[in-house]
Amino acid sequence: MTAGPPQKPPTVEAGTSRSWRVGSLTYTAGGLATLFFWLLWGDFAWAMRDRAVPPVLQLLLGKFGASDMLTGLIMSSLPAALGLIIGPVVSYKSDRLRSRWGRRIPFLVVPIPFLVLSMIGLAFCPQLGGTLSRLLGTYSPGPNWSSIIVMGIFWALFDIACGVSASVFGALINDVVPQSVIGRFYGLFRAAGLIAGIIFFYNVKDHAEADSTWILLGIAALYGGGFTLMCLNVKEGEYPPISPASDGPGVVAAIKAYFKDGLGNPYYLWFFASMILGGFATQPFNLYAVYYAKSIGMQMDVYFKCLALTYVFSLCLAYPLGSLADRFHPLRVTMASLALYAIIMVFDGLLVRDASTFAVALVAHGILAGCIATAMASLNQRILPRDKFAEIGSVGGVLGAVCTMFFAPLIGMFLDSVHHDYRCTFYMTTAVTLAALGAFFVLHAKFMVLGGPAGYIAPGTEWKAQTGDLTGRKRPVSER
Repeated sequence: MTAGPPQKPPTVEAGTSRSWRVGSLTYTAGGLATLFFWLLWGDFAWAMRDRAVPPVLQLLLGKFGASDMLTGLIMSSLPAALGLIIGPVVSYKSDRLRSRWGRRIPFLVVPIPFLVLSMIGLAFCPQLGGTLSRLLGTYSPGPNWSSIIVMGIFWALFDIACGVSASVFGALINDVVPQSVIGRFYGLFRAAGLIAGIIFFYNVKDHAEADSTWILLGIAALYGGGFTLMCLNVKEGEYPPISPASDGPGVVAAIKAYFKDGLGNPYYLWFFASMILGGFATQPFNLYAVYYAKSIGMQMDVYFKCLALTYVFSLCLAYPLGSLADRFHPLRVTMASLALYAIIMVFDGLLVRDASTFAVALVAHGILAGCIATAMASLNQRILPRDKFAEIGSVGGVLGAVCTMFFAPLIGMFLDSVHHDYRCTFYMTTAVTLAALGAFFVLHAKFMVLGGPAGYIAPGTEWKAQTGDLTGRKRPVSER
């Protein structure tokens, strides 16, 4: 879609048919429903990929004898390290791209075949690992380690492709979904992901280890077809032309502009700290929950049933939480969710003794972790400026990636040192959650100084003309 001059939103008189506007796009109720359908369909395919691939890979790593530290490195540190390179480049380029397909869709379409290929490779990693071991002969580290090496290679390809699309998927939503319904949209967005989780965990509970090949092949087909359909049916609007870089042309100017926009305002640094800690809050338990379950004798079919149950509860809560975020602001809903989560984690650490009590703790954790995820889902859209959304958001992604590179392996090293006493994950989770809550309190104070829910304008906002939303009411400044 070629660039043009900034367009003044069309004027719609109050009392005419209800419509929603974002940038140069205007939706009727039917148009908004169609947009939601295709975005949610794409998210369902995305969620099935994310729900299925990591736990299956985790089980395979355990099957081939990977340590807790190695699991943390492969599952968490490797994606974070790749994100350090991918996120900034893709985000910066995406904000400044002007094409006939928009500025986000091209970056979502290109990674699809690579993601499909990586999932096919992971599906056959036991067989490929055996082949690699035979080819290496006397130099082989053994069939198990050969399989882990193959998994690492295809997991790296998977992470690279995921990193490209993840850098702009949220930005696409920011560009095409009106701000006044963003919380409710993300509630539905979460619901689509939860439905995917329910389908996966309930139906593969007896087959995750034995039938990993067919599971991964099925997810590859679903994602390849489903996400492609979304990209073909979601249309972006017109964007204002790109302003020349204030520091001049070239790579150096781009790097200066990138870090100046993201790190030049202390307010955004507090936002990044809050989001990083909020994202880390559930990780100490999440990363090793399946190992914890096995260590206390829980059968994997029961474990997956518990996960499916948490998704049912979270599904029921997703839209109401999205509505609360629209009404009271996602910042406040996030803080309330974190506070409740910290309390529950303390009790879980004190009360879990066997597989039955662990099942209760797992469900409680899953429900509240889902509340946090739903509440935080629309925070980027409500805090960051629209014109540099992907760029500034990726700065937070870079900082988060650096932290993640060390966070997960340190947890794994600690658990190795305490002889896999996974009860410690409850207490580590509590500590990180309290740190996140403290950062959000500081962010909230600064947010109120900048106008609060009724008058907030993101620091660094440049696009003034492209406003507009629900007709028949005056939009608050925070949504402009």
